[in-house]
Amino acid sequence: MSLSKSITVLFFIFTVTAFAGAQTTDQYSAQTSAQIGYKSAKDADQRKTLLLKDFHPVSMLHAPVHKIDQAKYYVIDVHNHVNDAMGIEDSMPPQRVIEVMDNTNVKTVVILTGMWGEKLQKVLDTMVKPYPGRFIVFTQMDWSKIDDPNFSQEMVAQLDDAVGRGARGLKVLKDFGLGVKDKTGKLITVDDPRMDPVWEECGRLGIPVSIHVTDPEAFFHPIDNTNERYEELTDHPDWSFYGPQFPSKVSILEARDRVIARHPRTTFVALHLANWPENLDYVSGELDKYPNMMVEFGARQAELGRQPRRARDFFIKYQDRIMFGTDNGMAEEMYRNHFRWLETGDEYFDYWSYPGQGRWKIYGMELPDPVLEKIYHLNAERLFRQFNSSAKLQMGAK
Repeated sequence: MSLSKSITVLFFIFTVTAFAGAQTTDQYSAQTSAQIGYKSAKDADQRKTLLLKDFHPVSMLHAPVHKIDQAKYYVIDVHNHVNDAMGIEDSMPPQRVIEVMDNTNVKTVVILTGMWGEKLQKVLDTMVKPYPGRFIVFTQMDWSKIDDPNFSQEMVAQLDDAVGRGARGLKVLKDFGLGVKDKTGKLITVDDPRMDPVWEECGRLGIPVSIHVTDPEAFFHPIDNTNERYEELTDHPDWSFYGPQFPSKVSILEARDRVIARHPRTTFVALHLANWPENLDYVSGELDKYPNMMVEFGARQAELGRQPRRARDFFIKYQDRIMFGTDNGMAEEMYRNHFRWLETGDEYFDYWSYPGQGRWKIYGMELPDPVLEKIYHLNAERLFRQFNSSAKLQMGAK
């Protein structure tokens, strides 16, 4: 074969091969394009079988993370139940509690559920007397005596005894207004006049009333696919107050307001940010109406952290009326998570105990230093000012 014929044959083979390769490439491209579509798969709903309890997405957001090991100013945690008389939290060795506090710059913890009598005394003997200045304990009401004809006098005497032992406030749990009933089965309202002498006695003694009535707004709605706290209410169905057997959230809060208005000499700490942090306009109105009301944010970091701009404005405006509270047990990382929320401008991170209250993230408020110091301890010190100047802070008279 001549050289020219050989070149011609090779050129033909190359052309055919190139054409065939181009066809293969085009076919592959067509197949690939067909695989990457823009519509949902026809069986998409059938393939969504992952249980909600097993869904733990990891955020792909690249954002700054500021770890705050210790609070910028020392802290008074005004809402805790560590080693209380009711056993609300698992017990911890007192030295371990002190270690957590020292590691995070928490100076004092308020144990709200101290009960009364010898049970109160045990908490005082275990947590207060061995660690002067580190713990404050509140007393409570004995609702089992609600039908006694002299209930008011008995509770005033019980309160006086508790303060004599070393209690420094009165705690009211949410069963008042939702669960406390008399012998006929009638629900006792928050503004029941039998409690008026007790509220008045708190004012005379100069001790605050930390009052928890109602609960998150979602708890008063059906447990269905529209409830943002579906998982929490599924875990705790007894936390649902939806139905005709319960009073409305608003009616309970209105009864609380009547009590606060009737007793202007008594300071009421409306726990959980007046139990409506989802509605800061409402809380603002409450603080504007009642100068004898203060608030704290125990177990409401999730609600506040998802509305950082509105919450920051609120914290700055009412910086003299807000106190630091956790209501979340005792752990270094719990406190550090709260410090990050208050002190930094970090975005889109887990609130403590996520997703226990709802599947959303929170954002830091980066509060100014003067506001931080008031919230961390100055406001609480003002609340307990009559006990601040001496060793009587919680040593008790007995």
